Amino acid sequence: MDDDVTIEDEGGPEIQTIHPENQDLSFLQQTLGPVLAEYGWYLLFMFVGVYLLVQHLSKRKASQGPSNSASGVVQDPDEVVKRQQALEASRRRMQEELDAKAALFKVKQQQLEEEKRQQKIEMWESMKEGKSYKGKSKIAQNSEEASTSTTVLKPKTDKKPLRSSGFNPLSGEGGGSCTWRPGRRGPSAGGG
Repeated sequence: MDDDVTIEDEGGPEIQTIHPENQDLSFLQQTLGPVLAEYGWYLLFMFVGVYLLVQHLSKRKASQGPSNSASGVVQDPDEVVKRQQALEASRRRMQEELDAKAALFKVKQQQLEEEKRQQKIEMWESMKEGKSYKGKSKIAQNSEEASTSTTVLKPKTDKKPLRSSGFNPLSGEGGGSCTWRPGRRGPSAGGG
């Protein structure tokens, strides 16, 4: 059974008709195959970019939608005024707190600068007198010791030195049990 039908005209060529039920999609493979092989990656990146752009624009449109509709809604003027007054009051409160903190910080900075200036003056005075500068804590201790100087202080000569005076860590001598020795070169164990 042949589905092809031939029709003859009187003076013209033969015309063959092919029924569409026998056609397959091989013509797509012949036309799209080379295009995808040549430009496949470009097409993929282009489709991904278009998809991301559409997603971004839809999110942006969704986020702008309620704000536009809210501005179209008529609001009570008293509520708007109350909200603005509350906002101004909270801003004023925060500004006052910030100003108070700044003033406190400024006072502390001035105190620190005054203390540094006093230390420099004390150091200069002690240098004039030919003494070395010992700082506040040592001066306070010396004044307390001077007031209780009725007791005789013994020099501390009972201290034992931590190591001998001829100790040299690079020489390998004078160490105790903590000396380094290279490992053996022969076999590690043997019954020989």
